[in-house]
Amino acid sequence: MNISETLRQKRLVLKDTLGIGLTQPTDNRIHLDAAIAWLKHAQDVTGNGGVAQTWLVRSRRWAPSYPETTGYIIPTLYRYAAIAGDEDSRARARRMADWEIDIQLPEGGVLAGALGDSDQPTVFNTGQVIFGWVRAFEEERDERYRAAAVRASAWLCDIMDDDGCWRKFGSPMTGKQINTYNTRSAWSLARTHEITGERRFLDAAVRNCEWALTQARTNGWLDTNCLQDSTQPFTHTIAYAMRGLLEIGAYAGREDFIVAARKIGDAMIAALPADGRLPGRFDEQWRATVKWSCLTGDCQLGINWGRLFQITGEERYREATTRILGFVKRTQLLAGDERATVGGIKGSHPLNGGYHPWQYPNWATKFYADALMMDTANRTGQRYALTGQAG
Repeated sequence: MNISETLRQKRLVLKDTLGIGLTQPTDNRIHLDAAIAWLKHAQDVTGNGGVAQTWLVRSRRWAPSYPETTGYIIPTLYRYAAIAGDEDSRARARRMADWEIDIQLPEGGVLAGALGDSDQPTVFNTGQVIFGWVRAFEEERDERYRAAAVRASAWLCDIMDDDGCWRKFGSPMTGKQINTYNTRSAWSLARTHEITGERRFLDAAVRNCEWALTQARTNGWLDTNCLQDSTQPFTHTIAYAMRGLLEIGAYAGREDFIVAARKIGDAMIAALPADGRLPGRFDEQWRATVKWSCLTGDCQLGINWGRLFQITGEERYREATTRILGFVKRTQLLAGDERATVGGIKGSHPLNGGYHPWQYPNWATKFYADALMMDTANRTGQRYALTGQAG
């Protein structure tokens, strides 16, 4: 690395650490439009219809297309298309859904990692792509999308253990075979049930949540719930697990799942500072173990609190969404010379924090866009329904 590049990287971290050059938060729509433009650019650079996994700040290059997150970016673009009247977003969502069909494995699963990382299917990635196919079917009424979702869902059911846990086909990228945050994968089965009525899919979703509750402490904290270190999970995976429990609970009428999700949401609100800058990892006593923030997890928790507001009507949940977004907005560049960073969301703040350091992962921007749309809907009384909006 040459001296000028070393200095560039040091300046980036110093600016984040000192809060220099942060954005003055403005209207949600301005931030949203910038985020969607970034996602579109991340699709354009791949040339295959998928969305680049991440922008690598140090090497100044895009990683290959990422099947998992491309899958759940599809509902985001359809949602934005409806809000903004943007037919380009709708066409892009279709292109993503078609690309996912092209690369779906014969048994129905979806590849682990970005293209080229693995030739094996994995549970979590498969679940996230199902969200895209289900939403594409709801929007387009093209049976190819429903058929792809059914094949993937059947595979997930076939490899699930009798107690509802997935112990096979964990991600080779994490090295952990058992993941409580797979409740989010289970939620995709409930979505497939919505468009098929096949009871097998809903039963499997419920069974996974029942297993997840065997991993819960009395204070709501979940064991086996991190990509790396389950003694101090990322807010990213905490939010994944919470969302799956919440949505399956709401859809299946399981109050115990909603209660479990609400415990997590309440613990995170209790830890949320006045400025919205939430630490990125927590231990089993809901104590922060790091100072940096996982921006992806921030956005996901904002969405989850927004859903709790819709379910309970409690204003504190709506306020928490707005507060955490106020912080994330400050980290989003709305102008600049580097096209690959304008509008996107970093893995961590500061940039060298412990979650996807020195990167702009596409799912951070996806969840940010979703959280902005959730916040706007809840503050204006719009309908942000589960059916047709999930993912």
